[in-house]
Amino acid sequence: MKILFVVNNFYIKGNGLSTSAQRTVLHLRERGLDVRILSAKNPESDGVEPEYRLENIKIPVFDRIVRKQGYIFAKTDKKIIRDAVLWADIIHLEEPFLLQVAVADIAAKMHKPCVATYHLHPENLYASINLENEPFIINVTLLAWKKTVFDKCVIVQCPTENAEKRLKENNFKAKLKVISNGLAVEQLKKAEDIEKKRFSSAAFTVTAIGRHSKEKDPFTILRSMRFSKYAKDIQLVFAGRGPKTESLKKFADRLIKRGVLRFKPIFDFYSFDELQTLAASSDLYIHAAFIEVEGLSCLEAIRTGVVPVIAETRYSATSQFALSEMSKFKAKDPKDLAKKIDYWLSAPARRAAEAEKYKGFTEKYDIEKSIDGIIEMYNDAYFEYYDKKTQTNFTKPLEK
Repeated sequence: MKILFVVNNFYIKGNGLSTSAQRTVLHLRERGLDVRILSAKNPESDGVEPEYRLENIKIPVFDRIVRKQGYIFAKTDKKIIRDAVLWADIIHLEEPFLLQVAVADIAAKMHKPCVATYHLHPENLYASINLENEPFIINVTLLAWKKTVFDKCVIVQCPTENAEKRLKENNFKAKLKVISNGLAVEQLKKAEDIEKKRFSSAAFTVTAIGRHSKEKDPFTILRSMRFSKYAKDIQLVFAGRGPKTESLKKFADRLIKRGVLRFKPIFDFYSFDELQTLAASSDLYIHAAFIEVEGLSCLEAIRTGVVPVIAETRYSATSQFALSEMSKFKAKDPKDLAKKIDYWLSAPARRAAEAEKYKGFTEKYDIEKSIDGIIEMYNDAYFEYYDKKTQTNFTKPLEK
């Protein structure tokens, strides 16, 4: 089976969508599928390039913001797109942007079936310019994505039931299939094999992992320290980087000067192995994002055996990983977050017992199961598309 992955930039680092696409492609190739990439050129210049390489495009006015958010957009070179689509059996659209609009149109003209993955909400785009609470803009954007990309697909992969529900509410025409983006379980150490370390002399280490951006809401974590009775005993660690890193550091410095915090929060970028050590060494893991289609970085952390406190809100599915109501807090509410932090830090035995429940909490999200579902989606899309086109009954499945 020949699969064309269409991603604006497949190689950019610090972008969860690209990371997920890379992981999926790797496992599909291991299963024997022939996968090629239609994408902008590799910004890392490490010699690896997509099979169908497009040039980068700059977005007037917003280019700096876009790149800080971990995105690079590709030019829609129709000749290259046609060559790529002509080669493929199935076209997999990973985003709902101009590149995917062009590919979906050309695929329709060339009678090639498309599938897509719903990786992000419109709010993910608009949060950085403070428009995530503007219903008109959000609804128009979602409608545009629906009409120009998703409705032109046979099947849309929804990483969570939360995402599926939103698409159903908006009457998406394609068949919706819930398939997690999946964790590469083979890369994860067993919780008991991770060597723990202290990050300071503080009594407690409280960690957040993720891009430093508005929708990930690290500021609510800092604000919650004003209401926590343990604030002076907490070492906060913000693992990641992003457009809000410098603002976060300044905010943290003010909390230090005002005596709210005694230990200076740590802001750093960690490797995958280092993140496992950090999570396993922490007393609590906070996931404050108020817009999240799935949030696998949270799952990667808590499966090491650390109690999470996760924001609960309409368009974030991550709270599905919480095993207790006390591991959820009202999104953007620093007082409620502080209440949950204090609940867990005040009772070490209770926290330790809860942490044991999360160890190895990954089986349901093993990427091998996700790849099974994606290959099944490709088969279903291929035969459904051509059966409708030709009224032919296929009996032999595509090779996996």
